[in-house]
Parts: sequence; structure tokens; C-alpha cells
Amino acid sequence: MKLFEFRRLRAWHPLFVAIASGWLMALAVPPVSCWPLAWISLAPLYVLCVDAPAKRAALYGLAWGIGFYGAALFWITHLHPLTWMGVPWAGSIAIAAFAWVVVTGWGTACVVLWSLMVAKVRGTLATRVILAVALWGALEFLRSLSPLDWVSLALTQSPHNLVVLHLGRLSGPTTVVAVIVGVNCLFAEAWRHPHSRLLRKTSLGLALGLIASAHLVGAGLYWLPLQIPASAAVESLHLGLIQGNVPTREKLTPAGLRRAIAAYTEGYQALVDQGADAVLTPEGAIPAPWRFPNRSPLIEAVRAAGVPLWLGTFMPVAADPSRLTQSLIEVGPQANVQARYNKIKLVPLGEYIPLENLVGRLIGRLSPLDSYLVAGDRHQQFQSSLGTAIVSICYESAYSSILRQQAAAGGEFMLTAANNDPYPPWMMMQHHALDVIRAIESDRWALRATNTGISGVVDNRGRTRWVSTPNTYSLHFDTIYLRQTKTLYVHWGDWLLPLLVVLSLGGWAYDRRKDAA
Repeated sequence: MKLFEFRRLRAWHPLFVAIASGWLMALAVPPVSCWPLAWISLAPLYVLCVDAPAKRAALYGLAWGIGFYGAALFWITHLHPLTWMGVPWAGSIAIAAFAWVVVTGWGTACVVLWSLMVAKVRGTLATRVILAVALWGALEFLRSLSPLDWVSLALTQSPHNLVVLHLGRLSGPTTVVAVIVGVNCLFAEAWRHPHSRLLRKTSLGLALGLIASAHLVGAGLYWLPLQIPASAAVESLHLGLIQGNVPTREKLTPAGLRRAIAAYTEGYQALVDQGADAVLTPEGAIPAPWRFPNRSPLIEAVRAAGVPLWLGTFMPVAADPSRLTQSLIEVGPQANVQARYNKIKLVPLGEYIPLENLVGRLIGRLSPLDSYLVAGDRHQQFQSSLGTAIVSICYESAYSSILRQQAAAGGEFMLTAANNDPYPPWMMMQHHALDVIRAIESDRWALRATNTGISGVVDNRGRTRWVSTPNTYSLHFDTIYLRQTKTLYVHWGDWLLPLLVVLSLGGWAYDRRKDAA
């Protein structure tokens, strides 16, 4: 009986290794942020999958993906309770669990596909590793085209390993991801060949060399930043931000709306008195459709002070006033809208219903809004009175291509307006870490205002100048600098991924021809 139980345990042992290594990778993501773990936590999965039968490789990928994405994204379950929306307690738990499972499953599906491909790849050491790197990068790219994306492996290095994150200036997050995956695969290859001294030494040497090279190149980019063109004057802005700390479940009631207006009016006036050139508020700071003219105390304060207010609110769509956009607008001295950015990436089921005519009938609405939202144009610009801003609303910080396009079009500084309620502080830390990555990639200063936290200021090298305390009412006044530089990533986009794909396919074809000969 004991022998039988021991054999059963040995059969399950690889799955334990796979899920445990996924958990280790999750520990590299904020809030723990033990970033060195990212350089070794994918290696066990690679070892398990190489030469494994397809079903076993898929099972190992499933276990690793659940371990990593399940742990890193567990904050999604804090959607519960939704009883304030009239959802029964059991239904609220089911909705939160469903959201967590779907988003975790989407990331896990990509890991399963990667594991299957790793199991099938044959060829030289270089071919196997480059194919694994290219495939992981391609899967992250495809996931970024979907409405559900958050955790890239690049997030494991933010906000503390700023040196490696500066590789993002070359080709965006793909550069950081490629180095991490490559090092893991090389360590795994060294482990797989204990009896081949040459292969073991070659793989280990390449892994250590890649780590060292990545940090040296990143350090060079960090200490020798891009210079502003001599013809461009260095301008600074004195900006204020308000963290209103009015929970959504309260803000959508008449009393809560009055409280929000009072909080933002008081904060705006205090920051103007400190000398702010403009004041930033969070996503949906005033959760009511903007109707001109608006005679609220907040707008009257803007009229009196004449200082622009960057307000998170909802804007009617000109072609169909029954539809709204989630927007950041600049309110000018005449209470007029001087600039506007409409959120591009909307939250499925919360802000819009995919296949609304069909799905809406089946599941009803999960949003407290009277109407679902319309996505903004991908090529829009926020032409504020103080300069062109790069804007992200809510989880758009996870989509590097959206912010890169705005930087390429002349964006001089970054603004993030988010809610982050009802999620826990560790989700807020992940969101802040995403903004650190985006600031480095574009070489721009970033200002982020959230409803419940974490709000902050990040400079163009990714250094956090200030962060708020979660779940508090906070005001902050700071100076940021306009940048007109263009990193290689802003100029050329993600050029590394197609190069890796071409190299991997070329290596695979060469190895096959060599074997056939």
C-alpha cells in the first residue's frame, strides 16, 4: 500500500513543481515584488515540457498558468460584494469568481499553448530557446489585442528593477519579456544536460551572460537618458492631483455624488491656492453625464479660478446622446470642454456587453450605468492648454501600444485617471507598477490620480517621486517636466518581436533541412 501511494505521489510530483513555479513567478509581481524570482521561475516548466507528450505538456502549462495568473490576479475576487447593485449575495460571489476564472483562464490558455509548442520543438539549443522566446512574446502580443490583459512578465521587474525596465525603451515590453524568458530557458537547458559538460556550460554561460548584458545595457540607458533637442525649451508644469476616496457604491447615489462634488471642489481650490497650473481628478470623479452648462460648485470654482481642471466624467456621444464615453476632459474658465480623451479599452460586461444583442439577453447587465459605453478612437490626442498629454484611463496602462501611439504623435507628459475601487491595495500597487513601465518606455513624466489609491508621480526614468496612502482622501502638488524626446520604441514600435519570429522560423527550417540531409 505504501509503495502504491509513493508511486501515485511521484506521478503527481511534476504538477506540484509546475504550479509551485507559477506561484514563485507570482511572487515577483507586486505587492511582494521579489523580482529576481522571475529569472528562474519559468525554467521548471520548460524542463517539464521539453520532450514531454502533448497531453502532459498541456497539463503542466495549465498548472503553471493557474499558479501564476490565479495568484497574481486574485484581487479580481474583490468585486464581491455587489449587493449594493441589487445582486444577491450568492450571485455576487458567482460573478466575482467567474471574472477571476475567465481572466486567469485567458492567461493560462496562452501558457498551455506555449507548453505544447515547447514540447514539439526539435533542433539545436539556439533554435529551441529562440522559438520559446518568440512564441511567448507573440502570445503576449496577441493577448494585448484583446479586451482582457494585465500581467505581462515585464510587470515582474516593476517598480524596483528600473535598470532592466529601461530595455523597454528599445522595443517596449517585448524586450524585457524576451530577456526573462531567454534566461529561464537557458537555465533550463543547463539543468536538462547534467551529463553533457559542454552543453551545460554553454547554456549556463549564455544565461549568466544574458543577465549581465541586459543589466549593463539597461544601466547605460538609465544613466545616459535621451537628451531633449537643443531647439526645444525645457518646460515644467506645476500640477495638482486629487484622490477623492469616494467608493463607487456611494458615488452613484445622490448623497454620494454631492460628497464627491464637495471633495473635488475643496481639493481643486486648495491646489489652485498652492499655484497649480492644472488639477487632475480620477476616472469617473463625477459619475454623471456632462451637460453644458454645468452649474455645480466644482465648475463654478473653475470659472472663478480660471485654472484648467482635468475631470474624469461621462460624455454623451454626439451621434447618439443615449450612449456615453468614459472620458477625461479639460474644463476651461468658461466651463467649456477644451480637450477630451475617450477611453479606448472598455471593461467587458461592466462598461459594455460583447455581442450585446445576444449576450445581454442571457446575462443582463452588470453595470450601474443607465447605458453602456462607447469606445474612443485609437488615434485621438489630448490637446490640453498646457501641452499635448498622453492619457490612459483605468486599465489602459496595461496596453503599451495605446500610450506609444500618443507619445509618437507628440505627447509630452502622461496622465492616468483610474478608479481602482473596490480592489485591494496590492492591485493598486500593480497598477502603479504598470505606469512606471509606461513612463520609462516613452521617456515621459507621469501623473496618476485614482479614486481610492494608489495615486502618484513618476519621473521619466521610472523613479517614483510620490505615492498616496490607499483608501484616504489625498491632495498632492508637484512639478513635472515636459519631454519631447522619442525612444527607439516610440519611433519604431515593437520591432523585436517580428525579428525574433523570423530568426526562430529560420533556425527551425535550417535544422529540419540539416536533419533531412
